Formats: sequence, structure tokens, C-alpha cells
Amino acid sequence: MVEDNRSIDMEAPEFKEFAKEMVDYIANYLENIRDRRVLPTVQPGYLRPLIPDEAPQKPESWQDVMADVERVVMPGVTHWHSPRFHAYFPTANSYPAIVADMLSGAIACIGFTWIASPACTELEVVMLDWLGKMLDLPGDFLACSGGKGGGVIQGTASEATLVALLGAKAKTMQRVKEEHPEWDEATIVSKLVGYCSLQAHSSVERAGLLGGVKLRSLKADEKNSLRGETLEAAIKEDLAAGLIPFYVVATLGTTNSCAFDCLEEIGPVGNKHDIWVHVDAAYAGSAFICPEYRYLMKGIETADSFNFNPHKWMLVNFDCSAMWLKDPRWVVDAFNVDPLYLKHDMQGSAPDYRHWQIPLGRRFRALKLWFVLRLYGIENLQAHIRRHCGFAKQFESLCRADDRFEIVGDVNMGLVCFRLKGSNELNDTLLKRINGRGKIHLVPSKINDVFFLRMAVCSRFTVSTDMEFSWREVSASADEVLADKTMKNGHA
Repeated sequence: MVEDNRSIDMEAPEFKEFAKEMVDYIANYLENIRDRRVLPTVQPGYLRPLIPDEAPQKPESWQDVMADVERVVMPGVTHWHSPRFHAYFPTANSYPAIVADMLSGAIACIGFTWIASPACTELEVVMLDWLGKMLDLPGDFLACSGGKGGGVIQGTASEATLVALLGAKAKTMQRVKEEHPEWDEATIVSKLVGYCSLQAHSSVERAGLLGGVKLRSLKADEKNSLRGETLEAAIKEDLAAGLIPFYVVATLGTTNSCAFDCLEEIGPVGNKHDIWVHVDAAYAGSAFICPEYRYLMKGIETADSFNFNPHKWMLVNFDCSAMWLKDPRWVVDAFNVDPLYLKHDMQGSAPDYRHWQIPLGRRFRALKLWFVLRLYGIENLQAHIRRHCGFAKQFESLCRADDRFEIVGDVNMGLVCFRLKGSNELNDTLLKRINGRGKIHLVPSKINDVFFLRMAVCSRFTVSTDMEFSWREVSASADEVLADKTMKNGHA
């Protein structure tokens, strides 16, 4: 006899009560997030003593669970959506996306094929076309253009870089096998070589490791931009050595300093040598919905694949990384394992997205895009991007007005790179002092052995006075560090 599960499941009335309480909690948390210390003070292992050693045998009340959120979880949270969080890059968050994730969680489909949930696939196809049109991507990337191209939602930009690399590898392997039928696969793979800038994200190097191929990191120019002539020279050198160039990543908006590789030069070089050109615009790509920033993606028509993260800067909660491919066939062929239990009658009439990605399973992520694009509209999303860029310019002005500081590189998008005039050690001490005070949170970077601080505008709640507050924290920390230095020198 099958046990009636009504005695063990949470019933709908209780769920409604619990969910309403959680919605109130989330709204209060986010609306008052500015009042919380941005960086937690806990030590590793803080949580274990706060909860029992084993899961409960009998169900507990949801009220008890809610009570423990503040006691157990919140003391160890770094508040990424605080207007005083300036580390890394933004991670997107909005009420429409949160609600869409609730619906996605409720439907709980695993959309690996069209038949597994047709809406999951079809909404994704259309949303990637909407988004591609917002960025003014060439029609070759859009499913609605009637060609080969189309978009897919990956989990992260790191996945997109690896997927593109594996597609490039499959394409080149086929070409070389036709040219050299006497070579086996191991011989061809040993000769493959890809390229990126020294400023590219570490995930590009990791993609090379996972893909089992060599990747060369090339020197950027004085603007931290990879140029076409540098790529051309590296390709010629490798061809002369008997290697097979197959892949290049152009980064638009580097993590270190939001620098832009010269896609207008890199793309034609890649095309000339039949090399797959992948564009990683993880952070900065959101800004291309604003026409005034599209000059930074000049040359996009030369790319084979393009990726950016709406989950960074476009108010779509993690994870939602948008990737477009001019010819997905190479990725589909590279990933195609087709057991009988995944076959269906509609194969070939719509994408089976399991062939476009590393995992098999996938959530209904297109709902988040649909909700956000409809409930904000393009104009409000553009205003959000422009507002953040304006706050960065405000912080830059405050920094330039203090002659103890200098700006490192250009201020692009919502990122300001700056440092105290002086040694790397002095700036490392400044960073530790700023974060130690706990009122704002920054992370550093280093280019050409110059250590600097990064101030990223991250929160959708940020207002102009938050920039003033953050600058006062930086300035006060500098006062303390420089006073300590003077005192030490006086004792020396």
C-alpha cells in the first residue's frame, strides 16, 4: 500500500503563508540593505556550532526556519547588492527576476530537449532574438533571420568560452583531417593553438586546460588592448613552427580594468586564417543596449560567437549568460550523444539545447529574461546602465580632486581603477584598511606590476550620496595609512 503523502508534504495554504512571509523578508532585506555591514566579520567554521550536527528526524515548523535565517545565514553573508559593495563586478538582482525564478522553480522542468518542455526552449529562442536585437547584433547571430545562427542561455561566461573553444576545435579537426588524412586525432590536437590577451579572464586559460589544447596569452598595448598586429605576428610564428591556430578570444571589458581588445583588428586577422573568433563581453556587453557604447563592439560581424552576462549588469538574477553562435552546428556536432531515451519526433524542427552546452539538464532561465525585459522595458534598462556609468564618473572626479591619488587607465563603464601615489605596498595597506573598517568593500588588481584598487558600481540601489560616502571612506582610510607611515618614518 502506498502511503498518502499529504501527512508529510507542506500543503498549499501553509506554502502561501510561508511564501508571503519570505517575500516580505526579501523586500525588507533589499530595501534596508544599506544599513547592514557590507563584509561579514565571521571566521571560517562560524556556522557549524550554530546548527545541529544532524538533520532533524521530524519536520520542523517553517517559522523556526525563518527565525534561523537571521541567526545562522545573515551573519555570514557578503551583501553584494549593498550600494557600498564595490568588489568584482555587479551581480544582477531585481524583483521581476526573483519572481520569475519562483515560477521557474515551481514549473521545475529540465529543458534538455524541445519535447521535455516546449515553452522552455521556444521562449529561450525568442528571448535571445529580443536581446540580440537590443544589442544590434548582426542578423547572422539571430534565429529569426532564418539562417543558421541563434542564441542560447549558458550558466556563465566561462561555460560559453569553453563551448566556443570546443566548437572551434571540432571545426578545425574536421578541416585538418580532410587536408591531412594521414594524421590521427592525437597528432592534430597536439598542434592546435589558441590565443587571448594577457588581460583575458582566467577562465579562458582554464578553457584551454579543459579542452586539452595550448592557449597563448599575448601582450596587450599601453591601453591594455590586444591588437591585430600582435595576433598576426603570433599566428605567423606558430604556423612557421608547424602548429595549427584555431581559436582567439577578444575580450570587451576585461576584469582587471574594463579594457577593450581591438575586435575591429582581431576579427579580420582571425577570419583570414580561418580561426574561430569568440567575443567575451561578460560585464560590458550589457552596455551595448545603449547606442552610444556600441562603438566598442565594432567588428562584431567578424565574430563566430559572442557572449555577455545579463546576470551581471542587466537586472537578470544569476545564472543567465547569453551566447550567440553564427553556426551552432559545430558545437552541436561536438556535443552530440543521442541515446534512444532522449530522441523525440520533433528533432530537427527546434533546438535541443542539450547539444549547445556542457551539462545535460537546464532550468527554465528564459523566464527571467522575459519578465525583466517586459517589466522594465528597454528604456529603463538603458537608464540603469547610464546611471551606473555616471556614478563611476562621479567617483573619478572625487578621486582626481585629491592630489594624493591617481587614476589607472581609462574609466570605462561602471569601473574606476585608482591608487595612492606611491608603492604597491602602500596601496595594499590602504586596501586592507578600507576593507578592515567594514563600511565599503573593494578588491585590487595588478597590471604590469602596478597594484591598484578597483571601485565597481554594483548595486541597483546606488544613489549619488553613496558615491560620496564611499569616497569619504577611501579618503579617511588614506589619512590613517599616510599618518601611520609618517609616524613610522619619524621613528626610523
